[in-house]
Amino acid sequence: MKKKKAIKIKDVTISIPIFIVLVILALLVLVPIIWMMLSAFKPEKEIISWPPTFVPQSLTVENFVDVQDRINILRYMLNSVIYAGGTTLLAVIVNSMAGYAYAFYDFKGKTGLFLMTLATMMVPFQVIMVPLFLVVFKLGMYDSYWGLIIPRVAVAGSIFMMRAAFSGIPKELAEAARIDGLSEMGIFWRIMMPQVKPAAITLIILSINGSWNDLLWPMIVTSKTQMRTLANGLALFIGQNTIEYGAAFAGALISLLPMFILYMAGQKYFVEGMASAGLKG
Repeated sequence: MKKKKAIKIKDVTISIPIFIVLVILALLVLVPIIWMMLSAFKPEKEIISWPPTFVPQSLTVENFVDVQDRINILRYMLNSVIYAGGTTLLAVIVNSMAGYAYAFYDFKGKTGLFLMTLATMMVPFQVIMVPLFLVVFKLGMYDSYWGLIIPRVAVAGSIFMMRAAFSGIPKELAEAARIDGLSEMGIFWRIMMPQVKPAAITLIILSINGSWNDLLWPMIVTSKTQMRTLANGLALFIGQNTIEYGAAFAGALISLLPMFILYMAGQKYFVEGMASAGLKG
């Protein structure tokens, strides 16, 4: 019979405080989200009543009906899907290729160019916001999907993550594929990309999440009502002097659910991708 491992008192003493701290941190994150989800089904009077209630005393879907009546939420969701989907598709291609080039190719000025790419991470978006808008406007992409998508494709952090993922692959693998007559594009798509699947899925999740929740850039480059994204539409419920809490909570729940499903579906690869990028970078 196998001997059972003895539980050391020292290990238990260390584990219990860590467990308690993690539970507290989890509650700090989850309680506001759960409260928001429950409040989406509360009447407006109950939301603003004092003392506040955590569990709804009466359930209603009036807030969701109000959202649909006030804004064209289906159109805004479609715009967000196009914006997030188009940005993510191009971001995966561009950032992966850039990361692959930095990891596998040697060319003049490679180190300096990579450092310049990383340096852009220190520049706040607000600094380049106006010049970027002028470029989009001069190119005739104002109030268009291309104006939303193209400036948000290349991201220094994503390039760094993909370079770190590709750096963990032996270069001999690419050399063997070249000897077998595979083209460079074939090596990239058929050999290399499957090797960095966790990092690629992480890039997809981060890109979709960033574009889906983006408020500032769509507000700058679009003026037509039919071009608004979901984040822009939900901002209408929060005014300078008044806030429609019920509709705001209902809209936030609608916006949250797709991202929650996406993260749960790719959680395993997301953790692996972030870990590999941190260890190999």
